[in-house]
Amino acid sequence: MATNLVIVESPAKAKTIKQYLGKSYTVMASFGHVRDLPKSKMSIDIEHDFEPKYITIRGKGDLLAKLKKAAKDSKKVYLATDPDREGEAISWHLANLLEIDETEKCRITFNEITKTAVKNAITEPRAIDKDLVDAQQARRVLDRIVGYSISPILWKKVKKGLSAGRVQSVACKLICDREQEIEDFVAEEYWLLNAHLQERKSGSDFVAEFYGKQGKKLKLSSEADVNKVLAQIETADFTVTNVTAGEKKRNPVPPFITSTLQQEASRKLGFTVKRTMMAAQNLYEGVTVPGHGTVGLITYMRTDSLRIANEALSEVRSYIKNQYGDSYLPAKARVYKTNSNAQDAHEAIRPTYVELTPAELKGSLTPDMYKLYKLIWERFVACQMESAVYNTVSVDVTAGDYLFKANGRQMKFKGFMALYVEGSDEEEKEQNGKLPALSSGDILIKQKLEHDQHFTQPPARYTEATLIKTLEEKGIGRPSTYAPTITTITARGYVSREKKQFVPTELGKVVTDIMAGHFNDIVDVAFTAKMEQELDAVEDGNADWVKIIRTFYGPFAEQLKKAEKELEKVKVADEVSDVICEKCGRNMVYKMGRFGKFLACPGFPECRNAKPIVKETGAVCPKCGGKILEKKSQRGKKYFGCEHNPKCDFMSWDEPVTKEQCPKCGGLLLKKTGRAKKIVCYNEDCDYEKKI
Repeated sequence: MATNLVIVESPAKAKTIKQYLGKSYTVMASFGHVRDLPKSKMSIDIEHDFEPKYITIRGKGDLLAKLKKAAKDSKKVYLATDPDREGEAISWHLANLLEIDETEKCRITFNEITKTAVKNAITEPRAIDKDLVDAQQARRVLDRIVGYSISPILWKKVKKGLSAGRVQSVACKLICDREQEIEDFVAEEYWLLNAHLQERKSGSDFVAEFYGKQGKKLKLSSEADVNKVLAQIETADFTVTNVTAGEKKRNPVPPFITSTLQQEASRKLGFTVKRTMMAAQNLYEGVTVPGHGTVGLITYMRTDSLRIANEALSEVRSYIKNQYGDSYLPAKARVYKTNSNAQDAHEAIRPTYVELTPAELKGSLTPDMYKLYKLIWERFVACQMESAVYNTVSVDVTAGDYLFKANGRQMKFKGFMALYVEGSDEEEKEQNGKLPALSSGDILIKQKLEHDQHFTQPPARYTEATLIKTLEEKGIGRPSTYAPTITTITARGYVSREKKQFVPTELGKVVTDIMAGHFNDIVDVAFTAKMEQELDAVEDGNADWVKIIRTFYGPFAEQLKKAEKELEKVKVADEVSDVICEKCGRNMVYKMGRFGKFLACPGFPECRNAKPIVKETGAVCPKCGGKILEKKSQRGKKYFGCEHNPKCDFMSWDEPVTKEQCPKCGGLLLKKTGRAKKIVCYNEDCDYEKKI
């Protein structure tokens, strides 16, 4: 008996959906794209409206034959690829290859892989959305033209293996520009002056910070400025001149979209963008949970919409009421406004079943999936909880003509903060806690005056979190592009990571200078953001993708000709190390490989010596007394091993502590990072540990 065929991208997704649809449906996976542009050439027909020339992806022939046979033997074929541009394009390619009329109602989508969502989708198939397909195709064609036109010039003029890309070039320029800002930064001196004071009746101490003179803010730029103030307040009374009490609310942050999930996972979990999206994909596609079968645990993870389904709002409000009580539940559900540039086809990222708590699922998930699910679940529940409330007090203290200020803050009601607090990219200055009861006119006891010198700091280098935030704010790229963009600029050796921060390499600076000098539009933030908006207009059916590419290509072709003619060959010097090659005696140089920097002999090809960069930690191996070195695994992950490896098998993912030994047994201490920051003893028989 003929069944209905449903085609999805992945086997995991197929397994979950099959469970919901029953025996009358066959569910098969396409394993992603089945057709693409070949890697060997541009394959865009510039002369004929930029028509792309697709080929079947190598190795997909047998799979395609099985899909064709299954489609032929089926009553009806449903294309159920992901609900975005990329998914629509995969469905369009499948329809072409399986000879399905694209105007036929063969396309189904669901924002979450739950029984209700899948069954509803099956009852409401639609035709393939050609606007969505054109939007994906336009991006693909534009990126292919840019990459395959500029890259050969970089190979010829700089070195082989380089590439240029529409979004990656802008990201690289942002990192290079930030580095230039840091290099050009001139630090300015400033001083802080604090008064340690005591309230007479209670004997309670507090600190007031210097603010200014006669009510106006005054900056202390030198020690002479400080001494001038100190001389004038040496005998002055410190008198309370104003006390303002109030109440301050802190509202919860919205549920996650792709970019904010990537940022928060970077800040709180230390995840790379790639690692975050891999865990999110697995949570979306489905996990086997005892008592529930295979369940899709989160909604679609590529989204820039803050919309929440009414059913989900009803469920989470009921959960908050039952678990936390009425005081934690706002009178109305919170509605978050989506950015005007966002595509509102999807919801925000949320758990599909709020009653499936992280604690309940812990045994069914990998560590990465559990950590990410907990983050998503807590953020979603918190976004519908009451605001946190603080009692605040602001105090003005006058000494002669000078004004000092003190602020106190005490939590009155935790609200959403009982569950979740958003991470921050910058160190937040903690506000003072409770101040003593003070009244205007109170004369305080001066205990001591403290002053210290500071210097203004240059802007911080980008981390993954702050780079994504900047790309999003400037309208560069879209949720699906951030992960591949960061992967590409790192793999190409244009930037390196130092303590989670991006630092441009010499090669990255050279390539960015070439791009800025000869292809300014490609690295111009405003131009790229405008291009993104035009491509979004294609998706909305308000623009013709061919016209957009044609308008872009005219000036771009002229820039190409000019660059070919004017650009001179550039030699990028390798950074020389102080490590001597043991085979030929030359100073080894730093090279960039697939997993980051390594040392290589500059005498290549006569001398082919290469080795990893070795960093001494200063710690001693507990097994043989050798030096413990910082090393990198084949996948580029940092670990610590003995210099006598492989004779000595000491190895740890945790960093050794060099300045102290275990106070219990005298053994090696290791510093564990992540959420449970603590120092532990390496000795398995010793239970010593302390929180950091």
